[in-house]
Amino acid sequence: MIIPSGTRIWLAAGSTDMRRGFDGLAAIVQEKLVADPFAGHVFVFRGRRGDLVKLLWWDGDGLCLFAKRLERGRFIWPQAMEGSIHLSAAQLSMLLEGIDWRRPSRSWHPERAG
Repeated sequence: MIIPSGTRIWLAAGSTDMRRGFDGLAAIVQEKLVADPFAGHVFVFRGRRGDLVKLLWWDGDGLCLFAKRLERGRFIWPQAMEGSIHLSAAQLSMLLEGIDWRRPSRSWHPERAG
């Protein structure tokens, strides 16, 4: 999935019923997140167990619904129970890989210069 530059990514806090599809998730965006699901933003939802996420995105022609399930581990999610959190494209990429996007750490630091 290639997200055009300038696209905002919103993570829906709390858990979502993963039985919902296009219409149900778009209704959550409108009613609970008070946003426009047809504005071209990406909205990310996580199931109660934490191993499944769905992304809802209006690409200009129609709504797209992407899903990913981790075979091991859980998607890192904020403690907030309602509202939304803005993510960068890099944070979304880490989230989808099962990496803790809130506190990424580098694996190597230079020890001295010269």
